[in-house]
Amino acid sequence: MTVIIGSPHEFNSDDLYVDLRASAGVPLFLKCEGFNFARSIKLKAATEMVEGAERRGVLRPGMTIVESSSGNLGVALSMLAASRGYRFVCVTDRHCTPSSRRMMQALGAQVHVVTEPKADGGFLAARIEHVRALCAAEPGTVWLNQYSSPDNWGAHYRRTGPELLAAFPGLEILFVGAGTTGTLMGCARYLRDRRHPAVVVAVDVVGSVTFGGPPGVRKIPGLGTGIRPAQLDESYVDDVVVVEERETVATCRELAGHGFVFGGSTGTVVSGARRWLARHRPGADVVAVAIAPDLGDGYLDSVYNDDWAL
Repeated sequence: MTVIIGSPHEFNSDDLYVDLRASAGVPLFLKCEGFNFARSIKLKAATEMVEGAERRGVLRPGMTIVESSSGNLGVALSMLAASRGYRFVCVTDRHCTPSSRRMMQALGAQVHVVTEPKADGGFLAARIEHVRALCAAEPGTVWLNQYSSPDNWGAHYRRTGPELLAAFPGLEILFVGAGTTGTLMGCARYLRDRRHPAVVVAVDVVGSVTFGGPPGVRKIPGLGTGIRPAQLDESYVDDVVVVEERETVATCRELAGHGFVFGGSTGTVVSGARRWLARHRPGADVVAVAIAPDLGDGYLDSVYNDDWAL
């Protein structure tokens, strides 16, 4: 089928699933969300947040978008800003991968790198403080605020959730990584509103405070946070599994050994899903799906680099 587009956000192949039974040894399908020009699931949230701000009149021609991001959302917003004629400033930190920074800059964005974490809230708190300072100092600057924007989880309520049930109406277990929790909340709310019985399992990382764990050092960008997400409602989550970053790296490399080079967030979700299934559904042939947020090309300098150590 020939596809012709006029803007990069118009292409997003999100109906590809990988059967991991042969490569990971578990009954698990991966919903691959990285086949678009932004290379991650963040294109959905970025598009919804930009278009929502435009509809409300908050974002107008000539204005500047500013956002805090560990990488993937920054790339997606850089792409959208370039295609729609906005300036974009991404506030990130030193854990953002060099490839993500270079991609944002190639798309015309400014990248501000926060180098020191806050005592309370870590790098995320420091990034948000920097964003607020930029908005206060520069008129015509709009912070989309992925951490509390209803358009973040709304993107997945309107798109990702329906896609999942269209592909797997008999879905039994859904595994979703928890970062801002936009994907998690959107999909979980959609399933709940449809009275679908699927078990929703959130996958977090050690060092994240999202589900009440103690704060700690995290080096792989994407999942986990130093501040509990404002949009998280745990009543929609049936269970939580927490993954060590070393396990993430091992899983990413294991999948690469089968020809699938996924990103760190995907490696974390697969790690958590495999551990949860082994504990709660050992040997069962269940219909389980995990959302793979990204591909691995942005992690070649870290997760797939032997000289990079956790």
